[in-house]
Amino acid sequence: MSSRTAKLALFLPAFLLIGCLPLSLAADEARPAVVVIDLNMMIHHVSADYVVRGIRHANEIHADAVLLELNTPGGVQNSMREIIEAILQSKVPVITYVAPRGGSAASAGFFILEAGDLAIMAPGTNTGAAHPVVLGGPNLGKVMEEKIENDAAAYIRSIAQKRGRNAQLAEDAVRKSASYSDKEALDGHLIDAIESTPSDIFAKFDGKTIRRSDDSATTMHLANASEEIYRMSRVESFFAWVADPNIAFILGAIGLACIYIEFTHPGMIAPGVVGAIAVVLALYAFNLLPINYTGVVLILLGLGLFALEAKLTSHGVLGAGGILALVLGALILVKSPWPEARIRLLTALSVAIPLGVITIVLMRYAIAAKLRKAVTGEEGMTGAVGVAQTDLAPEGHILVHGELWAARAAQKIPKGARVRVREVDGLTLLVEPVAESR
Repeated sequence: MSSRTAKLALFLPAFLLIGCLPLSLAADEARPAVVVIDLNMMIHHVSADYVVRGIRHANEIHADAVLLELNTPGGVQNSMREIIEAILQSKVPVITYVAPRGGSAASAGFFILEAGDLAIMAPGTNTGAAHPVVLGGPNLGKVMEEKIENDAAAYIRSIAQKRGRNAQLAEDAVRKSASYSDKEALDGHLIDAIESTPSDIFAKFDGKTIRRSDDSATTMHLANASEEIYRMSRVESFFAWVADPNIAFILGAIGLACIYIEFTHPGMIAPGVVGAIAVVLALYAFNLLPINYTGVVLILLGLGLFALEAKLTSHGVLGAGGILALVLGALILVKSPWPEARIRLLTALSVAIPLGVITIVLMRYAIAAKLRKAVTGEEGMTGAVGVAQTDLAPEGHILVHGELWAARAAQKIPKGARVRVREVDGLTLLVEPVAESR
């Protein structure tokens, strides 16, 4: 073998490797891209902004699909409609997927599930119970409630019909609060498939043609798709955390306790600032939740019983009643059939008991301080007994409360005699002799 041939043989593997690199890179670039959005929380304006921005991002990078993973007890209707509008207007197909096992897409989540170009559920999940619940406010009356229900029923019918799904079963979820398991939803033609993982979804629907909301046809290219996780910003994550009813209840309790400490101990500043911020955050969260005003009344009753316990001698009966009222009020505060959207018993107990103890103890101290006779200032000096340090003829000095004061008497008082303060005249005490007991 010539030296030239030997050199070619030596460098041939390197040439082949370099030649294959562009092909490999091209293959990676050709992989379908799927943007994954995780809606694992209540539906409110924070989560809606996150989902809408994620869908917009998928359109900007020309992704092949959006996978919107749902595990939600529902939420605010206006925010739900913002998400659905973004799904229907998206040029990129949106796959709505209820996951993981044991998860659910309830209430507003059911509407979003049905709005997807493909609606899929993981095994062991459920959906439905989409009867509208009015957030906060008093009872609107039967006529207004019927109007809201009819509007929601018409909305879900239009979504189901547009997607070619079972409009009657979808409407039953609204009017009858019907819930469906994954199998019932598939058999009732409310969803397109039951799949355990996103990879299973991509494999099943790769090459399938779907009809979009504008009646155009799109062929899905999902084989070996790469997943881009679209995450919330830290600020959004914080406000989404605050919107949890359990966190909101804890913040509200902390806020009330801190504000009360500020009122009973004026000038501390820090408790007042912390309390105000905590209360504002709690009100922000409760504004997003369907509030039961009976729960609000029970919570206020509990706080009132704490105040009475501090003033009256009930041997703990009023305090125990306050804790019970506070716990019951917390448990029914949020009107939702789904446990995930309500305040848990453990949270209610862990807040009610410490709050009751702190409120009662601080209030007792405040009441005792108010009733205690003043020992400083003009009120504290009047009636105080001291000792003449010089002859008062009629002026001199006396020692009272460990301090030396200028004093004046209406009669001569010898040094060492005990005197009582009758009045304070600027920096001079008007005194009288104390009759010595025999």
